[in-house]
Amino acid sequence: MGFMDFFKKKSSGNTARDRLKLVLVSDRADCSPEVIEKIKNEIINVISKYMEIDTEGLDIQITTTESEGGNGEVPAIFANIPIRQLKHTVSE
Repeated sequence: MGFMDFFKKKSSGNTARDRLKLVLVSDRADCSPEVIEKIKNEIINVISKYMEIDTEGLDIQITTTESEGGNGEVPAIFANIPIRQLKHTVSE
């Protein structure tokens, strides 16, 4: 599965679930869904330059977490990106 498989048409149930998940995450992170989607796409593009990733298992979330200093909650990015293999050449 290549990078373009990430853009395959999904079933309406999967699309609705993904949209709801995006709205919930954006609400928690106080960040618009459009910005979150841009961040995810840029992360995928950068990582795809250096390695082949499994987009089916891809999970990138923007949420909030407790700060290390205990001063409240801060935004955080959690990414689970399955790597299939490293690329030997880097395309510019």
